[in-house]
Amino acid sequence: MKCKPDIYHRQSIRLQWYDYARAGAYFITICIQDRVCLFGDIIDGKMVLNDAGQLVIKWWKKLQDKYDAVEIDEYVVMPNHFHGIVITTNDTIVGAIPCNRPHENPMPGEPDEKPIPGENMVSPLRVLGQYISWFKRMSTNEYIRGVKQNDWPRFNGKLWQRNYWEHIIRNEHELNRIRQYIIDNPLKWETDRDYPGRNMGAVCESPE
Repeated sequence: MKCKPDIYHRQSIRLQWYDYARAGAYFITICIQDRVCLFGDIIDGKMVLNDAGQLVIKWWKKLQDKYDAVEIDEYVVMPNHFHGIVITTNDTIVGAIPCNRPHENPMPGEPDEKPIPGENMVSPLRVLGQYISWFKRMSTNEYIRGVKQNDWPRFNGKLWQRNYWEHIIRNEHELNRIRQYIIDNPLKWETDRDYPGRNMGAVCESPE
């Protein structure tokens, strides 16, 4: 029996007034549908990737080959989610929807860190959303081939959750702090919100 898709009455986690075509750095978190562990295991505080986990890295690295305006920074594949830093290098990109209202978005780990009510989903025209959608699509297609050809575990409807979470990195201090958070993530797996059995029906939100 398939679970009912979590697409109704969801609280969006995008920033409505931020121009996602601006040059900048973004901390991205993407979760597997139902938070099932498909990408490997944490052993002695280190992430041991299986073939599916390796394909996630493959397609994440290909982002900067596909899009000239993209650079990738620190990243980590976890058993059921992914963290990565994306840096965009163009100030203007054709197809972006302009926005002009700044909006605060707290750092990962801060006590008041919650998705802000009323934020809108990034539309397909938004540049950051395009990058993440391409990554999801390409990695999903290869995972499906793995299911058919190599008997990889099947997923429920979609490989990735429909949504993703992002934090705008505003300065070098934040950048270094988030880099360290990503590096330390496997060491904190058993206390992670995405550890199996915790919040299995939740959408992908801010890391704790």
